[in-house]
Amino acid sequence: MAESRNADEIFREFKEHSIAEFFKKNRQMLGYSSMVRSLVTVVHEYVTNSLDAAEDAGILPDIEVWLKEIGENKYMVRVSDNGPGIPKKFVGKALATVLAGTKFHRYVQQRGQQGIGAAGATLFAQITTGKPIFVKSGIGKDSFSCHVSLDTMKNSAIVKDMENIDDGFRGLSVEAEFADVKYEQSEHGVYEYLKRTALSNPHCQIKFIDPSGKESIFMRSVKEMPQKSKPTQPHPLGLAVNDLLEFAHASTSRKISSFFVETFARTTSNKVAELKDIARGVDFEKSPKEMTWPDAEELIKAIKAIKWIAPDATSVIPIGEERIKTALKNILDPEFMNVVERKPRVFRGGVPFVIEAAVAYGGKAGYKTEDGSSGSILRFANRVPLLFDAGNCAITEGIKTIEWRRYAIDMETQPVSVFVNMSSVHIPYSGVGKEAIAKEDEVIEEIKLAVMEAARGVQSFIRGKHQANFESGKYKTTMRYAKQLAKDLAEMTGENEKALETNLEKIIATHYPHLKKAEINAERKGESAAREEEVGDAE
Repeated sequence: MAESRNADEIFREFKEHSIAEFFKKNRQMLGYSSMVRSLVTVVHEYVTNSLDAAEDAGILPDIEVWLKEIGENKYMVRVSDNGPGIPKKFVGKALATVLAGTKFHRYVQQRGQQGIGAAGATLFAQITTGKPIFVKSGIGKDSFSCHVSLDTMKNSAIVKDMENIDDGFRGLSVEAEFADVKYEQSEHGVYEYLKRTALSNPHCQIKFIDPSGKESIFMRSVKEMPQKSKPTQPHPLGLAVNDLLEFAHASTSRKISSFFVETFARTTSNKVAELKDIARGVDFEKSPKEMTWPDAEELIKAIKAIKWIAPDATSVIPIGEERIKTALKNILDPEFMNVVERKPRVFRGGVPFVIEAAVAYGGKAGYKTEDGSSGSILRFANRVPLLFDAGNCAITEGIKTIEWRRYAIDMETQPVSVFVNMSSVHIPYSGVGKEAIAKEDEVIEEIKLAVMEAARGVQSFIRGKHQANFESGKYKTTMRYAKQLAKDLAEMTGENEKALETNLEKIIATHYPHLKKAEINAERKGESAAREEEVGDAE
């Protein structure tokens, strides 16, 4: 029989733990699971920080990613940028303190938003190699280098070997050793991640040196900085009862009526008057700190009963239709594409978001297979590629419910790429690894509507192409019989066979004028190329 223990004995083992210690034991939650994914996660965290920092400083980002294999499943990683760097007093908190940073507390659109990423990479280096990361921060006269590690028990940074430098470097460079990682040239590898980063950030230039020494450069295709997002307030639509209560109890407003105007976007005194007419059981003169759960329930019902202006578009900055077109042309060079940007919407918590979608057909779109081609889904959140956890993502969920054959598209056999980007002040990731968007109903519906709209434009092109191929086949078949018919007619009538053939071809051509013109142009182009070849041989 097991020995019984009282509460005092049980709770002697009760201890508090730091968040860093928790993630040390649960690194897979940060994206450090498989070896390939772990290496991509490291690169992702540093590149994301570089992009945000450069854009905050108004600098067109130049990023270099360098990988070197230094042992079995062990790599040296260096990511450098031309951004503003990090001041000395913040380097430890920025790179080695979990849940510390400039993003989590701000209601503004940025790629990173949790204050975990870079610190998580430092932690991963430490627990797989036992070594700190090496940092160079070029910020002018106060430029420096140092080693940074993480005290997991206290969730605090350890900064050592601080030295001032003056070698002309400007920006930030982070270099570290990682074990339990693997480089792979696949659709889930570092190269693919960087290619997609260039696709969703056409204003960025990325240089990549892989472990074999091969250098790849994803050139900047847009020379203008993207519009800067502005801090915003939550929109009333999408608020839950608990959300409203938390905002109310944290408010410094004197009355519930002024609390609504001061706290939420698109809320005027006229809107408050509409709420009062519906939520008659709520005293709008009392302090918001005194708001009760029943008050909040009644107010949420009132919010849903009236019409609201859509969220302010300046708070959410999408990539932009022209930039997506330029990037798709630069990276995929499709035969045809259609890009759609939806109007801002809100999801749970009153958070505004915008969905952009594009469908690209032909060229380098889709995946090359042994049998030809197949479709691909390119998922992004605030311009960041999402390579993993596709099955748990709202983007995948929205796309897979579409009846693609209605749009003359077969995702199994055609060279098609479906591009979807969600922009928001707060991306509802399904986990702290930030590789999938949670399946919020409002988000899935917007994704589906955006992709279907983009697909309609491609549908016309594909059907037109199929019709052109059908017409071309009929034209060529008919032309093949013209010669035989001319010969038979010449035998029957005694007329000149060549003249009959010419006349028959003219009659056929009147029914397919555009095809005949294309045939003539192709012949002229061939003759011109032949003449150029002859001249080249003579020289």
